[in-house]
Parts: sequence; C-alpha cells; structure tokens
Amino acid sequence: MVHCYKMGGYNIVMDICSGAIHTVDDVTFDLIQQYEGNTREAVIDSVKKSYPTVDADEISEIYDEVTELKEAGRLFKEDTFEPMAGELKARTSGVVKALCLHIAHTCNLNCSYCFASQGKYNGDRAVMSFEVGKRALDFLIENSGSRHNLEVDFFGGEPLMNFDVVKQLVAYARSVEKEKNKNFRFTLTTNGVLVDDDVIDFANRECSNVVLSLDGRKEIHDRFRVDYAGNGSWEKIVPKFQKFVASRGGKNYYMRGTFTHANPDFLEDIKTMLDLGFTELSMEPVVCAEDDPSALTPEDIVLVKKQYEELAELMLERDREGRPFTFYHYMIDLEGGPCIYKRISGCGSGTEYMAVTPWGDLYPCHQFVGDDTFCLGNIWDGVKNTAIQDDFASCNVYAREECRDCWARLYCAGGCAANAYHATGSVRGVYKPGCELFKKRLECAIMVEISRKMQQ
Repeated sequence: MVHCYKMGGYNIVMDICSGAIHTVDDVTFDLIQQYEGNTREAVIDSVKKSYPTVDADEISEIYDEVTELKEAGRLFKEDTFEPMAGELKARTSGVVKALCLHIAHTCNLNCSYCFASQGKYNGDRAVMSFEVGKRALDFLIENSGSRHNLEVDFFGGEPLMNFDVVKQLVAYARSVEKEKNKNFRFTLTTNGVLVDDDVIDFANRECSNVVLSLDGRKEIHDRFRVDYAGNGSWEKIVPKFQKFVASRGGKNYYMRGTFTHANPDFLEDIKTMLDLGFTELSMEPVVCAEDDPSALTPEDIVLVKKQYEELAELMLERDREGRPFTFYHYMIDLEGGPCIYKRISGCGSGTEYMAVTPWGDLYPCHQFVGDDTFCLGNIWDGVKNTAIQDDFASCNVYAREECRDCWARLYCAGGCAANAYHATGSVRGVYKPGCELFKKRLECAIMVEISRKMQQ
C-alpha cells in the first residue's frame, strides 16, 4: 500500500509497510497511483494522455524505475507484520516499565472540560500517602524485570497539592536505585498555580521532563482554566512558567494546551505561546462527550486540519528565521522511527504502563481511572483482573478491522484505547475524529521533515 498526497509544494509518496518516503515529480506521482492493478501499457498510455508533451520513452523509464523500487521493497511492499503482533507483545508480558501516580485526586482549578472531573475522577477528593506511593514504586521495581530505566509520572488533579509526598517518593526511589539496579525518570504535570522556587529547584534537580498546562491566549485560557471563584489563572501562572522554563535552559519541558470548540483556530494560541518565549509546545484536541459544549464539531475539524497545515508552514518559516520551535505531534524520525513492536502494538497501556490511584488501585491508564470495570487490581496483590489486561494485551493495530486498510496504521498503531472506548464502548473501536486529525498531523509532520532535509 502507498499513500500519495501533495503539500508544501511537494508530491509525497509514502510506502506504508517499508516506511520509505519518496518525493517525486508530477508524472511519477500520477504513474505510481495507477501502477497497481493495471498493465504496463495501460499505465503508460494513461500517463501519456495526461502529459502529452512528455515523451513515451521517458514515461516508460519512469515505469521501470518504479518497478525497481517495488522489487527492492521500497514501494508497494506487502504487510508481513500481522503474525508478529501477538508474539512481540507476549515478549514483555508481565513487565511494567512505567507508572502514572495519581498523587492527588483534587485540584485548585475548576476546568469545565477536564476529563477527570476537576481531578476527582468521578469519585471523592483524595491525596496519595507516602506509604501507598512507596508501595507503588516497589510494585514497579518488582514487576519491571531486567529493565533498567523506569518512568514515573506525578499526575493529578494537581500533584503540587501533595508536593511533600512527591518529594518523599523521589527521595525513596533514589535511595534504592543502586541496590535494585534501576534508574528512575520522573515527570511532573502541573497547572502552575502552586509553582514556586522550591518546586522549580526540585523539578530541575529530579525531573527529566515537566509538563506545564497553558491553553494559549489569555481569553481562551481563562475561559476554562479558572479557580473555584471563577477567576482565570493566566496572569498568575504565565510569569511562573516563564521563570520555570528559563531555569531549565528552555529544554526538557512541554507547554501542554487543549483546544476546544471555543478555539479550533488554535494556531493563534501557538503564536501566543511563542510570543511568551515558549518553544516546546503541544496542543491537544479536547476529549469529551459529543454533546458537551466544548466538543469539536465537524465544521471545527475542517478548520483544525487547515490549522495543522498552517502550523507546518509557520514551523518552516521560523526555521528559516533561525527561531525554530518544537510541536509534539510533528516529532517524527523518517530514517529510524519507532521499532516495529511499537508500530504494531501501541502505547502499552494496561500491560507495560499503568495508573495508580491515591488508594493503590491499578488501571490501564489515567483515562480509565474511576471506571471500576477497568480496575486491574492493586499495588499489593498485583493484577487480578487478567481478562481486562488480556484485552489490552491483544489490542494491537490488527485487532481493529477499520485499521487494516488504513495508510496510517503503522504510525498510530490503532490509536488511543481510551478515546476508542469512550467513543464506541470498546477499546478495540475507532475514534473517528481522532483518526482524521492524526492523519492530517502525520502528513504535515512528514512534509516538514522533507522540507528540512531539502534545505540541508
């Protein structure tokens, strides 16, 4: 299978199963799209009619070059990966490499679009004790097999509302690293309200990455990200974030925003963040019910796709000006990229990665917390709900019928199981708006990388 599209002045041909990316002229672009299922003579005659000024011998040579690429496995390569899907996932069965610690099921903001119901996850407000957190880290060590590098995200709610326990847990992890032959990498996600010098110094010393929540323009941010008195948080957090980012040398952080029906023109929010001095950016589409006022409409989706293209153009313009920035969804490696295991099996939620509630229950990821159906077990007894875990373990790209003929399948690995479940009632379903946006982002990301390589 190949996927052909035009963007940024390039004719781009993606060979899906080999991962090869080709930029070609107009004649070759059209010929490739007719190559499969037609005879040599029919293809050459058809292309000749479309390009009467091009010599037939030249078209014939192009046809032969395409045939050589096919024989070399760089065009129209067959998909041979399906038999490997279950086997590759089975190799890491029982090995956990990352935990999302819900250090606080409470928040000091009252964001109406919050998927976690203002940090409570449809339950009671709670904070994780040191004892529960310590046991969670021990659970991770005990179930990580021979893995050396382990990932721990401090999440909420707002994790800084339980900052003392965060510090205690990091100190405990560091105290056992050498003995257990492990290396902990910590991430902190925060809305910024409680950021101070102590938080900054600690994060710079202990956290390999920080995720800072900002929705861009003040009027957009303050529309949703308000405190319980209804006051916006933009003016309070932006100076703190600027100080935080500067103290990290402008690296190892992400500004993480959400766009909704209120701002499908999210590129304006990206520009605002750039004007504020932030260059490591992520803007995510809102996750909510279709009837929620924040939900993206079909008309919004059309605009968002256009915004992604304009974002790609802005990135290249800023490259030329010597002012580059990173957009999370456009980070793609055309030469190496993720291994075939990742391309087939996805994020590892419920198997390699789990979320831990303040009282120690295990869930496949943070987006399932609060739904008892998906409780896997707990950090003392381990995984007991093996049926749910098995469902996630078998949830690879080939488990979704809709994905089998999709050109993007080996890049998204079937997409987000949580989004699929909330949209269709099944972790093996497909969240169609998410698919549309992913494919547009992928096309833009590839175009950006092609353009950058052309400029080298």
